[in-house]
Amino acid sequence: MLLSAAMTFGDQGMPYTPPDPYALWAAEQERIRRRRRTRNAVAVTTGVVLLAAVAAGALMYAGSDDPAAAPPAATASAKRAVPSVEATLPPDAPTALPSLLARPVIRPEQAFPEKHVRLKDGSRYARVDLASTTDCARGMSPELAELIERGEECARLTAALFTDTERRSQVTVTVLSFRRVEDASRVFAMASMDPVTYQVVSLDPPPEAGMPTVPPGSAGVFRRLMTVRSVVFSNGQWSDGAEAEEALITKQTEDLLRYVNDKVVAYEQGGTGR
Repeated sequence: MLLSAAMTFGDQGMPYTPPDPYALWAAEQERIRRRRRTRNAVAVTTGVVLLAAVAAGALMYAGSDDPAAAPPAATASAKRAVPSVEATLPPDAPTALPSLLARPVIRPEQAFPEKHVRLKDGSRYARVDLASTTDCARGMSPELAELIERGEECARLTAALFTDTERRSQVTVTVLSFRRVEDASRVFAMASMDPVTYQVVSLDPPPEAGMPTVPPGSAGVFRRLMTVRSVVFSNGQWSDGAEAEEALITKQTEDLLRYVNDKVVAYEQGGTGR
């Protein structure tokens, strides 16, 4: 399902033709978008699911973007209270985990090594922007930043903007890395349950890319996966904000998410990256 997004560098969206309470949310996200234009660089998982991801480096699952699974944002009269969420490691977590977490977090050039990407199905994409920051709060919603503050701070946020060969699509893939698995799990859980509120931000195209900025409130597809210590987000939209060809923009969004996620998994499981 295409969701509406108004936050840029917009994420996690809400259903098209939203009720009136969403108008305030959209205005707030547009304010955040303008502030972040510099582009400096969202179910608590069970012990079994967390263990599977840590032990095998496998994808956990893509959080549902069904609007029914995403509670509406705060109304004008009340600010959303960030819930208390605890995530702990299972008692039988792999013994290799401490050594994996001792590795430095993935760097931008390891997560996004290629400016021109060709996927296994032959589809091609160009990376038109790359941003990275250790001040992760600058690239996410205030609610997500507050959630993260309840644990240990985010270690690094890195995002890249991709477009297809026709330069119609804009897909931002963001890697949000943590020092502790518990903190990554907490973020993944909340972003999966409420993608409207706990969101990272899409990149605006840089001027030299010659691409338009996606209109605020435009439709989008938003997905996320978790690795050992990172949450990988993917936000896909058409440059003109169109609602058409949902299946195609969904495929591009999910394909690029898997492409980057594979890079992160390989590195976090002990690989050297590229």
